[in-house]
Amino acid sequence: MKKNALLITSFLLIFLMIMSCSGGKKEWSVSSPAGNLMFSFLLGEDNQLSYQVSLVDYGIKKQVIGNSPLGIRRTDESFIQNLKFVSADSIIPINEKFTLPTGKQLNITNTGNELTLTFKNENGAKIQVIARVYNDGAAFRYRFPETNTNLFNVEEELTGFSIPADGKTWIQPYDKVTMYSPGYERYFENGIPVGTSAPTEEGWTFPALFQTENAWMLVTEAAVDSSYFAAHLQPKAPKGVYTIRLPEAAEANNTVSNIPTSSLPWSTPWRVIIVDKTLAGVVESNMVVKLNPPSLIEDESWIIPGRASWSWWSDWASSKNYASLKKFVDFAAEMGWEYSLVDANWDLMEGGTIEQLVQYANTKNVGILMWYNSGGPHNDVTERPRDSMNDPAKRKAEFKKLAAWGVKGIKVDFFQSDKPAIIKQYLDILKDAADNKILVNFHGCTLPRGWNRTWPNLVSMEAIRGAECYGFDSLYPQKAVWHNTIIPFTRNVVGSMDYTPITFSNQKFAHLTTYGHELALSIVFESGIVHLADKVEAYKALPAAPKAFMKNLPVTWDASLLLQGDPGKECIMARLSGGVWYIGGINGTNEVKNWEIDLARMPLKDYGAFVISDGTTGKEFSSLEKILKSGEKLKVTVLPYGGFVATLK
Repeated sequence: MKKNALLITSFLLIFLMIMSCSGGKKEWSVSSPAGNLMFSFLLGEDNQLSYQVSLVDYGIKKQVIGNSPLGIRRTDESFIQNLKFVSADSIIPINEKFTLPTGKQLNITNTGNELTLTFKNENGAKIQVIARVYNDGAAFRYRFPETNTNLFNVEEELTGFSIPADGKTWIQPYDKVTMYSPGYERYFENGIPVGTSAPTEEGWTFPALFQTENAWMLVTEAAVDSSYFAAHLQPKAPKGVYTIRLPEAAEANNTVSNIPTSSLPWSTPWRVIIVDKTLAGVVESNMVVKLNPPSLIEDESWIIPGRASWSWWSDWASSKNYASLKKFVDFAAEMGWEYSLVDANWDLMEGGTIEQLVQYANTKNVGILMWYNSGGPHNDVTERPRDSMNDPAKRKAEFKKLAAWGVKGIKVDFFQSDKPAIIKQYLDILKDAADNKILVNFHGCTLPRGWNRTWPNLVSMEAIRGAECYGFDSLYPQKAVWHNTIIPFTRNVVGSMDYTPITFSNQKFAHLTTYGHELALSIVFESGIVHLADKVEAYKALPAAPKAFMKNLPVTWDASLLLQGDPGKECIMARLSGGVWYIGGINGTNEVKNWEIDLARMPLKDYGAFVISDGTTGKEFSSLEKILKSGEKLKVTVLPYGGFVATLK
């Protein structure tokens, strides 16, 4: 029956395409498997391509992305105006299942419909536009289908996203080029009007969250490869039209070009629009990983997610001190955590060597993760070790040595560019690391584009203004209270996020968030390795309940649900692991919240609930145990900037 329904749908869509073209309208449409979303290509009066996206509800089409520009210009050919239709391929159904070792959901079902149209320009050169439509969104890309071994350059991409001008957006400014940026570490603007200009000429970043009359939408990109750049958005969005911008010319110390180069055939990255009538549909989407090629790692059994102790946050000099690092290894072993991260400058260690530390940790069944500078000439950051991750021969030799020692993973930092050559470096690191069974965490880096499907050893990426900022940003405490409630709806939607959570201590600047809020970040945020950032003494001083929670904290999830949320105000996530539901909630306002949390989206059962929430003050906990009857709401009170965690069995 499902196959017949799919065939009927495909034939109907092809019929609609033929009818649209036969009247001279020049419109081609493809719908999602459930018929709830429609993507349309249009060829206008000047024979320039554009597209639209609509939600379809009970047969009524509601436009969510207005008429938006398409077009791309190579050095040798322009594919912007005067295009002529050549052919439309039959709609291809996408139907596959795959499993990830990390992420918001491990078992992924990927179903959609794909349409490919071919056009030619005035010179007869061909361009294809390809659309994939899922029940939770749509994506499209360009492809140059001809075969030519010469190298071609893309100078400009005119792709735009036309958002209804009466909407709101949660969007992050792109960084100015400095010694340490860009790195996707600015604060998100909190629900500003659609079309607002960026504060600087560098523009805006992906992902961008939009709320309009008809839908919630997250705009981003996926499947960026080494032949292209990772894009961001122009600073101005006239009438709500946000358009693609190349990496800034000064990135990577001006050592490489921001212009992509390839032979033909050549496909660009997917431009992604996650769409749903509810915010939950956006947060829970896995579209970004679905659009990437399948895994290239045949045996993934060595890719083990986990928890890691981390000394740097509480003691910046600790990575050069064997005794300090040993203390964090011992604590990881005591807590049953899988890893301990050794940060920058470990090659200057006193009191012992990194090899001795790895050997010691191996006896404790704790895997060591080691920091590296990505540079190379593309950055001037002096933190070390340097000059091995940018050189292919040195990198391969380094990974071979680490594997022989028993090192489990690396953290590579300070990329500061989205140019094609730097994208290639990311992917080369992932391949070489996989060849030696090494996990990878990128820092000072670009945004996730779904590479973890192809290279599942990519367990997390930074690209977030995280807890390290308590050490150097005086504004961070007052902004973190609401910033934390935006990133589950934006940055963390597109991939694992190394925020380095659960910091109870104060670094240079004191927290305004409560202990309950900090504990909840371990559930509200998702990362394949959770680097628990506070000092050993702070964790050992915890009461029994939160300490036990941290000791048993999962990091892999069978399901992730948004139970309640409003970006900039609050977020309550539920995640399933091993038959147990873990719920975390954070309050981004300065008011006490008496939450009555609807659990209707979880299976209707009686649950034994254990709740850890704010105590009388923000530096205390309270806990309770109760039975929740099927259909009963979970009632929790949290302080201003507070939070809670709960386990439901």
